Amino acid sequence: MLKEVLAMLERLACKAVGLARSTYRRTPIALTPADPDADLRQWLRTYCTGHPCHGFRRGWAALRYDEHRGVNKKEVHRLWREEGLQRPVHSSRKRAGMSSVPQVAADAPKVVWALDFQFDSTIDGTAIKIASMLDEHTRESLLNIVERSITADRLIEQLHTCFAAASGPPLVLRMDNGPELISQALQSFCAGQVGLCYIPPRTPLE
Repeated sequence: MLKEVLAMLERLACKAVGLARSTYRRTPIALTPADPDADLRQWLRTYCTGHPCHGFRRGWAALRYDEHRGVNKKEVHRLWREEGLQRPVHSSRKRAGMSSVPQVAADAPKVVWALDFQFDSTIDGTAIKIASMLDEHTRESLLNIVERSITADRLIEQLHTCFAAASGPPLVLRMDNGPELISQALQSFCAGQVGLCYIPPRTPLE
């Protein structure tokens, strides 16, 4: 009434009646729409339809710099998720390396032997290394070395003993690409064994 009838300024009118200007400017609940973000939600849906590869940051930038709307980035992110516009992140599928060695099934003893390393520690926190090897068909343990450090020469020495006890090497010696198993000394040893097929380090299951 003071503004309309007496043409008073908003500041003076609010001061005269003891009313905060923020309270005066606040929209009454009766006039507040059911969803105050309905217009922004609709804009985000339209934007996502036109730009399916864009995320909420690109949408916020378009609102900020193209539409000239002073919208908070966190609010845009919240509405983006509530509207189901968040795209799931798919990591690239890890493909297995190609091997020139045909896959061999362990359908008999002394066909495929698997060699691997395990790690543990003693009660004082000192690391220990365990080298084990088994026959994939019989599940027989053929090699168990437990030491603080196992070098390639130490492993080759034990492999010599295992091959001699079994009257020769197996058809396939399967290993992973651990640093203990990709040494040049071990590869040269396997290449020198008659009848032994060496699987490359990066294709243990091929």
